[in-house]
Amino acid sequence: MALIDLLFGGKKKTASVAKERLQIILAHERSDRTTRKPEFLADLQKDLVQVISKYIQIDPQDIKVALDRQDNLEVLEVKIELPEAELRNSR
Repeated sequence: MALIDLLFGGKKKTASVAKERLQIILAHERSDRTTRKPEFLADLQKDLVQVISKYIQIDPQDIKVALDRQDNLEVLEVKIELPEAELRNSR
């Protein structure tokens, strides 16, 4: 009977079927995260501009927020270009 199951596929164990389905779902979720930009990045950038503007005069274009994928990690990158010292002291 085992030979017939081997040749014609037989019935798979439910654990292996569940594992395969989970792997497919995880792969799909990972591909979605890498292809679309999270909605919160624009809001985060606006909030950063508001907070930093309380302390120094800054152009909103000088703040860049990005979400990068490196290996299996997602890295939130925030780049802030501060104005020259005389502009910071004038405020």
